[in-house]
Amino acid sequence: MTIEPQQSDFRDVPNDLVDTIVRSYDADGRTEHLDAIFLPSRAETIKIIEWLRHLIFPGFFDEQRLTSNTIDDHVRRLLVQIQQKLFEQINHALCYQRNQVNQKAATDGCGEQAEQITQAFLAQIPRLRKLLATDVQAAYDGDPAAVNTDEAIFCYPGLDAIFIHRIAHELYQRKVPLLPRIMGEYAHNETGIDIHPGAQIGESFFIDHGTGVVIGETTKIGNHVQIYQGVTLGALAPKDGNAWRGRKRHPTIEDEVVLYPGATILGGDTVIGKRCVVNGSVFLTHSVAPGHTVRIQHPEPQLRVRRPEPRTESPSDPPRSPGPPSSDFQI
Repeated sequence: MTIEPQQSDFRDVPNDLVDTIVRSYDADGRTEHLDAIFLPSRAETIKIIEWLRHLIFPGFFDEQRLTSNTIDDHVRRLLVQIQQKLFEQINHALCYQRNQVNQKAATDGCGEQAEQITQAFLAQIPRLRKLLATDVQAAYDGDPAAVNTDEAIFCYPGLDAIFIHRIAHELYQRKVPLLPRIMGEYAHNETGIDIHPGAQIGESFFIDHGTGVVIGETTKIGNHVQIYQGVTLGALAPKDGNAWRGRKRHPTIEDEVVLYPGATILGGDTVIGKRCVVNGSVFLTHSVAPGHTVRIQHPEPQLRVRRPEPRTESPSDPPRSPGPPSSDFQI
């Protein structure tokens, strides 16, 4: 016998509970955004990312097979969609920012500014494709497990994170509010890699595995840098966070540096020089001159012979030879 679930009757919701929740909105404006005319949409921003993925990597993520004969129409259709949606979200973001500063501020010029930013961003797509091609090659060159560059595009979370970051960084440079952070946190949710859209990252960048990587807002990374899972490029904790806003708080990583799993590098004055290698679990708050390897002195491991578990012997058990004496020794 099947028991059908009863339909909920919303009239049974206590009125005092509804009133209490609604009053809580008035009590703390930080957690509500009612009557907003302009507010960027996270869902629409994610659509823009996915359309850009199709545009930048044609043929990889499309449901229908693309050919040289159909690619022009495909690109034109995508550009129209991206242009309209990106303009809409940038316009909302710019007007939202003005209203945050002054609720009575005029928003007449937001549309014109949004149009300029949209066109400037679209013009950068060929350059972004060239830059991302170096990241694809770096992923293939840096991982012997990669069969080909297609595998890096399809499967590697590090490449997905840097793809989204390069889009977000373009908008961040043009001072678009909120959208770059929405993009960065979408990548974080999808890949476990947290890159602030303000971070400056050179070409041929490769994040291997990637889970737990954190790259802060004012980080500067050179060309041909490779980092592994669990690496943090962060800031020292300030006593007054507001005093540090807008300052260089995160490290600089120069060209051809390798950062192994779990390395933590902190501070805006910290510079890791060209061709350095930072081993796993290293904690650094000072600079390292070019060409050095940084490692920590690990304690020597110890092996201990386990004592045999006592057991009750029956009269039928054969006699056992004594085991080795219990002792500790180092290797």
